[in-house]
Amino acid sequence: MDLGLRGKVAVVTGGSSGIGLATARVLLEEGMAVAICARDAQRLEQARQMLATYGDVLARPCDVLDKAAVTGLLEAVQDWRGQCDLLVNNAGQGRMSTFADTTDADWAEELRLKFFSQINTIHAFAPLLARSGQGAVVAVNSLLAYQPEAQMVCTSAARAGVQNLLKSLAGEFAPDIRVNSVVVGLIESGQWERRFEARDDRSLTREQWLATVARNRNIPLGRLGLPQEVARAIAFMGSPAASFITGAQIEVSGGLSRYV
Repeated sequence: MDLGLRGKVAVVTGGSSGIGLATARVLLEEGMAVAICARDAQRLEQARQMLATYGDVLARPCDVLDKAAVTGLLEAVQDWRGQCDLLVNNAGQGRMSTFADTTDADWAEELRLKFFSQINTIHAFAPLLARSGQGAVVAVNSLLAYQPEAQMVCTSAARAGVQNLLKSLAGEFAPDIRVNSVVVGLIESGQWERRFEARDDRSLTREQWLATVARNRNIPLGRLGLPQEVARAIAFMGSPAASFITGAQIEVSGGLSRYV
């Protein structure tokens, strides 16, 4: 199926690794020009060099919590291509904490990260997206938004709030900009690599250890997801092929959810 993305322009935040990097590659393969940003300039340049083999890439260091930096990203995209048809908001990892051991400072930091990583970029790019005629925002969120975990109480609450925000924006921005999300379960990432390196049972291979994690977490498909599997869902939701979908979410979790 042709997603209708060829010749269009995407901006992907958190684009130097994991889901963001995989998304940039999938969008390039679909014929888009892609701007990526991240805070670490060295990792960002490494990502740019890898992605450049697939198409036209712009890479710019940017902390999405810094409004001035986001404005700089916007200006760079305008100078580069003069348009933005798809904004993929992908920033922030989970915070392991219970209510008892989450400080006021932790709450403030987590809520600011989860909300303003969406708010700042959407504020900046909304005018370009509205002029696109097919503008779309796709946010990467977590299954925690619907299925919270006690040991991740702060992140779960923030993720739920973000999902509510996205639903509100879908109504406010229609019909000019579609706003959707993907909610992910356990996806292979650098975080899981670090946990594997710190495993107690050193006899387990990476594949065996990940299979044990999936079994212990009761993932019906029996494994963790891959970043490119999330990326494909993002590409669809952000494309003209999903032109009558807004205010919705696709769950990419291997069947982990228990809610209806």
